[in-house]
Amino acid sequence: MDFFLTLLLLVAGLALAWRYLGSYMAAVYDGRVSFLGFLERPTYRLLGVDPEREQSWQRYAGALIVYSGVAILLLYGMLRLQGILPGNPAHHGAVAPALSWNTAVSFVTNTNWQNYSGESTMSYLSQMGGLAVQNFVSASVGIAVAICLIRGLVRRESSTIGNFWVDLVRGVYYILLPIALVFAVVFLAEGAIQTMAGPVSVHDALNGVHQVIPRGPFASQEAIKQLGTNGGGSYNANGATPFENPTGLTNFLSVFLILIIPVSLTYTFGKMVGNRRQGMALLAAMTILFGVWLGVATYAESQGNSAVAAAGVSQRASGNMEGKEARFGYSQSTLYNIVSTQTSTGSVDSANDSYTPIGGMMLLTGMMLGEVTPGGVGSGLYTILVFAIIAVFLGGLMVGRTPEYLGKKIQAREVKLAALAALVMPITVLVLTAIATALPAGRAGPLNAGPHGFSEILYAFTSQANNNGSAFAGLNGNTAFYNILGAIAMLAGRFVIIIPVLALAGVLAAKQVVPASAGTFRTDTPLFTGLVIGVIIIIGALTFFPAVSLGPIVEQLIHGRFF
Repeated sequence: MDFFLTLLLLVAGLALAWRYLGSYMAAVYDGRVSFLGFLERPTYRLLGVDPEREQSWQRYAGALIVYSGVAILLLYGMLRLQGILPGNPAHHGAVAPALSWNTAVSFVTNTNWQNYSGESTMSYLSQMGGLAVQNFVSASVGIAVAICLIRGLVRRESSTIGNFWVDLVRGVYYILLPIALVFAVVFLAEGAIQTMAGPVSVHDALNGVHQVIPRGPFASQEAIKQLGTNGGGSYNANGATPFENPTGLTNFLSVFLILIIPVSLTYTFGKMVGNRRQGMALLAAMTILFGVWLGVATYAESQGNSAVAAAGVSQRASGNMEGKEARFGYSQSTLYNIVSTQTSTGSVDSANDSYTPIGGMMLLTGMMLGEVTPGGVGSGLYTILVFAIIAVFLGGLMVGRTPEYLGKKIQAREVKLAALAALVMPITVLVLTAIATALPAGRAGPLNAGPHGFSEILYAFTSQANNNGSAFAGLNGNTAFYNILGAIAMLAGRFVIIIPVLALAGVLAAKQVVPASAGTFRTDTPLFTGLVIGVIIIIGALTFFPAVSLGPIVEQLIHGRFF
């Protein structure tokens, strides 16, 4: 499919989703949708939950943490006992302790970082009953937190922000399951693998080659992998294998599914706060940053690979095809991977490690902005709202009055919570990267020397702390050192951000609404959009530019001109 036609169809599809899915999600969390009540009500009884009883932010956060802790332990136990559990026709043994811990944390935090090859490590039960279940539930948790922050901005003098269990269940039943079911059928129809039979042996008598092809129930997992911005593949090659991503249509739908909920949540935000222009202002900031990063990365990949050029091979027409699927070419592959790293998805249809230094830098720095363009399911919205609150505070200082956002005064407590949420990720990334580069166990991981090897380490912790899950594949992450440090990064990147966001929601919900006046700094204008973009870039640049300079920038300069 032509690249510009792909972009046109993508924009048209997202425009429809923004309006209708965004409105539908607002109705779901307002309690105006109940067609699955016959499933919803028994679920609450099973959980022992009163759906009419709301929670303070402390109880909401406590329920979220307790649920996540139990889910990690259950998934860890399933992986450790995999060898004796049913649903294992390939007879995979128990997953090693450190890898089981890393994987359990990874899927519960919506990171889906994989230090293993899915087809040679995980049983069907582990894939379906463990990993795929968390694909649904971890995504629903992210949306729930975003909705809580919206409620905090909307409610007046309220001591509650919702009920965690209700938000969790409604997100799964009314949003994720129906959409994933429809698109799973499409992936299956296009040729994605879906079977409970074991691996199949194929013998090519003409060439004397024997091959064992792993199979499994994977089409059913492909849609939620993308829709929930999860990204973990059933195969090690992820979206580059035709068993998961068989056609150009499924490649396009993968990109579409990744974006529809993060984009549509900006409409949900505008509708719930009673001013759709507020949502449009945030969407504009997301779109501008996304467009710049996509444009630079696509141009960089169109220039070809310097090593191939040194061999005297022209790449003018094909661009950098090293590590890319011939079915998709450099432009479609770059679109897929930029979308995946600008959200918290991490799925790939080409090898990040084989991108040009500048192309790889755009994948890396897209995550360093906090994954807000448009970010992950739920996490993108609540993170950009954190940046918006910081921008409002700065705007208030400029005009010399107490800053307000949607009628709520932004005072010292709110700014401290927003700053904490914004700085957790960069602190985590830089500290863990420093530890890995300082210790022999960390330096043993990269397969490349010099700045590219440093980029592999920096990318790994940036990906994990942003709950993304993609990797510069040159890093050997399946060691005790990287499994443990990676789990720390994923836990911090998820929960040490979510807790201050929920606290911020609770503080805002308890406030009164201040009527707008002539001196109120408007937050639904292009000026505010520009201020939000500036805050995002400044925070990202101040924290990460020195590290990026040591990696992809130095690597590009070694190869000659910058562009």
